[in-house]
Amino acid sequence: MDELIKDIFEEIKNKGTLDEHTLAVLLAAYNAQSKQANRTYVKKKLIPHYLKIKRDNPILLSTWSIGEQEEKAFFDALRMKPRRTASGVATITVITKPWPCSGECIYCPNDIRMPKSYLSDEPACQRAERNCFDPYLQTISRLRALTQMGHPTDKVELIVLGGNWSDYPVSYQIWFVNELFCALNDWQNPDTANAKAKERRAKYKKANIASDTDVLISQSKDIQQQIDDGKITYNRAFESLYANNPRWKQAGEWQKISDDVKTSLKVLESNQRQNEFAENRMVGLVVETRPDTVDSETLSLCRTLGCTKIQMGIQSLNKDILALNNRNADIDAVVKAFELCRLFGFKLHTHFMVNLAGATVQSDIEDYRKFVSDERYLPDEIKLYPCVLVKGTKLYELWQDKRWVAYSEDELVDVLSKAVLATPPYTRISRMIRDISAHDIVAGNKKTNLRQIVEENISDKAIEEIRMREISTQGVDIDTLKLDIYPYETTATKEYFLQWVTPSNKIAGFLRLSVPDKDYLDACKYPIPQSKTDAMIREVHVYGNAAQLGKTGDGAQHYGLGKKLIEKACEIAKEAGRTKLHVISSVGTRPYYRQLGFEDNELYQTKIL
Repeated sequence: MDELIKDIFEEIKNKGTLDEHTLAVLLAAYNAQSKQANRTYVKKKLIPHYLKIKRDNPILLSTWSIGEQEEKAFFDALRMKPRRTASGVATITVITKPWPCSGECIYCPNDIRMPKSYLSDEPACQRAERNCFDPYLQTISRLRALTQMGHPTDKVELIVLGGNWSDYPVSYQIWFVNELFCALNDWQNPDTANAKAKERRAKYKKANIASDTDVLISQSKDIQQQIDDGKITYNRAFESLYANNPRWKQAGEWQKISDDVKTSLKVLESNQRQNEFAENRMVGLVVETRPDTVDSETLSLCRTLGCTKIQMGIQSLNKDILALNNRNADIDAVVKAFELCRLFGFKLHTHFMVNLAGATVQSDIEDYRKFVSDERYLPDEIKLYPCVLVKGTKLYELWQDKRWVAYSEDELVDVLSKAVLATPPYTRISRMIRDISAHDIVAGNKKTNLRQIVEENISDKAIEEIRMREISTQGVDIDTLKLDIYPYETTATKEYFLQWVTPSNKIAGFLRLSVPDKDYLDACKYPIPQSKTDAMIREVHVYGNAAQLGKTGDGAQHYGLGKKLIEKACEIAKEAGRTKLHVISSVGTRPYYRQLGFEDNELYQTKIL
């Protein structure tokens, strides 16, 4: 393998790049030579082996005289799934352990092996189950996989999914997030991190907590059948399988730092400080909750944990449809949640569903348009996906009685196409499907390329939605970029969306600036972290393939575009009569903002204007 990699670098030195044909020829030649040795050379093993040489045999590596450009070309040619870090950040999704849910939505899956609404066949859920839902193990396994695929992991966004975050005990929340930071901090030495992970796996094994799929199926088969037959609820099943289970009780004792919240937060703070200068920094932390659980106290805790984004399931704004789907949601609570999240500086990532029971194509189109045009809502990001039927849900009965019918593909594409066209330039539609396996779907969309079908359907239309305008893996001519400012108003704030755009309206970077409304502040009944003299940067993002910290990568990162956006935000806030500008910085970006004149200030970093 050493000689093959050496030859690959020689090709790169000669040609400046490595094309697929040349790589295929080299692999074929080496495989032909190694038939007798019973060895096979494959593309996916090249990056892990190179990283091993780089780590364990620097003397050999020095003899190859590899420069930074040659190494970049090597990774560019061999990187698997390049879009995974095309947004500029490596994203890792982790799943919390199964837990009771206070809702009983009729479309919601009831897989007792998972947190409510998730299915064990979903990729992130499979990884979580293999890792006993342990946050450290899940994070280390993803860091290992991303590294072996050739992706930089120095800037990581952690997405915590698993139902309603606020339903979990505070001690578990702090422990869970602390373990995420520990994993990132430890990964600067993969051998140490892998050894710790091995010890932790042994701990779960000793507690008889299974991670093998066949064993887990066997353990839950009977009780899952009772759930599917409607004889027992998910929450009752949880009590039997987890809450009253000695194995999980034992695990629960170590899934906390301390019984004292203040002590736990001090440990977390220490690991956060370490992560500020770690090789693998957390540049975003997302948790998932419901609007009715959002208040000043929970948002303050989220900020203390390091959260920068809140995911909320909205699903619909139609009260009758929500009631029919047994979705216990109060529209007033949704409005309050939006207002508080903005005033606390969070980015709002919402879930919106079409084809719910009682909905029609036209009602869905109207409902979505209201969601992205009514000043009470106006989300920053949306998971817009169709309702699908999974066996074991209450929706199954409606389907059997033909009281719920899945949209045809043409109807679904029509709804989603009109939704994309109605989406304003400051909103990003992140997803259009759930990661539910086709064999779990009884009725509804099974096509994994649904978004592609929608995009092709409107390819001749003018699109403002962010995701379809991202430069992604494309390069960008910095000199052609124009700074465009899009102001809009919500019930609690004046928002400014600043974006760098190309002549063809592709987006290379953006900033979200929020200026609280003074009249709203006067009438607000809830404790909030801003006053009439304040403004808040809720997000700064520059696109391009994730580049190593401080280095220039493909796309627009590290050309000073973010700094210029922040300077413009300072001007706008000052013109609005504000004297302080906060930024909801992530732990890993604190040093960056300090360099720009921001000082640490409890939940945020602040600059005096």
